[in-house]
This record gives sequence, structure tokens and C-alpha cells, in this order.
Amino acid sequence: MEEKDKNYSKELIGKTVVSKAGKKFGEVADLIFEVSSGELIHIMLKNPTSYTERMELEKTKEGSILIPFSAVIASGDFIVVAEEDII
Repeated sequence: MEEKDKNYSKELIGKTVVSKAGKKFGEVADLIFEVSSGELIHIMLKNPTSYTERMELEKTKEGSILIPFSAVIASGDFIVVAEEDII
């Protein structure tokens, strides 16, 4: 993985995850990579909102909510995800 990719992924930690409609999901706790390719697969959430808790999202065995990285459509001050790509 290139250095700029590592810096980019570090910048995502702690950012708030929201839908296009502005619904808050929680914050980025960690990123899950495919080890062989370095491809980002999931965003692991911390402080999930009650809205997120009601959704049937994939979870780690420890119970952390996962959002597929493929659903991310923008990152800046917030991580914006397409809700229709999550469910």
C-alpha cells in the first residue's frame, strides 16, 4: 500500500458517517482491508446512532456495525454513504 493511502485511511478514523439525506450513522472506529490487495472493504462504526442500530447491518463477531466501503460516495468533513448500497 502506498504511503498516501495509509495517510488517507488514518484521516478517516473518527469522522462522522452520514447518509446522502443527512441521517447520522455514527463515527469511523476502524477500517477493514483485504490483506492481499489492500482494498478497503468495510468501515467499522463506533457510537452508532439508534437509527443505525435499527438497520439490519453486518456486524463483527464483537458486535461492531460494519458499513461496506463500496457504499461511500464522498469523504470530506463527513463520510457520506449511499443508504441504498448498504441494505
